[in-house]
Amino acid sequence: MNASFGIDHPLVATHDIDALRARLIAMGFNMTSIGKHPWGTSTSLAMFEGCLLEIMGVYDDTLLDEVPAGGFRFGRHVYEHLQQREGVALSALHSTDSVADAKRAQDVGLHVAGHLEFGRDVTLPDGTEGRTKTTLALMPNAQFPRLSFFLCQQHRPDLIYVPEWLEHPNTVNGICGVTIVADGMHHADLKCQFTGLYGEGTALCDCLEFQTANGVLRVLRKADFERDIGPLTKDIQTEQQPSIAAMDFSLDDLTVLETYLDQAGVEYKPIENGLVLDNVTQTANTLFRFFQTL
Repeated sequence: MNASFGIDHPLVATHDIDALRARLIAMGFNMTSIGKHPWGTSTSLAMFEGCLLEIMGVYDDTLLDEVPAGGFRFGRHVYEHLQQREGVALSALHSTDSVADAKRAQDVGLHVAGHLEFGRDVTLPDGTEGRTKTTLALMPNAQFPRLSFFLCQQHRPDLIYVPEWLEHPNTVNGICGVTIVADGMHHADLKCQFTGLYGEGTALCDCLEFQTANGVLRVLRKADFERDIGPLTKDIQTEQQPSIAAMDFSLDDLTVLETYLDQAGVEYKPIENGLVLDNVTQTANTLFRFFQTL
């Protein structure tokens, strides 16, 4: 089970949420119907135990400044980054106590702008109805805006992590890592920021790695990313700001996923114990890797 500050869900922002959702379904993900936030963003989820894949679009740009948290406007942040390019604009870290976790974040030097609370009505597979309650603690990063985070606490996990909703035809069962691309001049600052949450981490040549409560967070230079993981788009190559450029998923049966990808016409290449979708135009400028659970 994911614990506080573990990787919960990077928000993959896309211009066409309907098309991306349809492609992910064709790839074998069990995606929720498209929902709407009161701050103008639309969302669809693939839920796993303690974490999820979230894709996000904008359905109403007149609502972007609604429900601010301090000076931070969730919808506005996603919208502005989406105007620059598709990809991860903001990322959630798991929280088991949003108040205590926010204090810990502040104690290690992160800025907490404020809190948001919201819920949605759900009907469980057995017909039981309920309403979720979620608290977010927003942590915008003025230095590296695309590496802004927020803490996400689910007060009714029984209405989120429902066994039937956690089953995906492609056998994917969770997130096991994310990779940040950053120019070398930013590595020292990023190491300082992440060390406060995760300890010293590991320095491997030009790579920084930090073990979170749910997967590895690594930092790579662009050239090393392309050598070790996959190609970057021109937008990211020319971008000066660090950003999450890849997500890693765990799964039970690689051959099942390959069948879905073949049927969906999604390009992939084999890697050790897994595969990579290196045509990121098919996944909103975010490279996906999949690793079979040993």
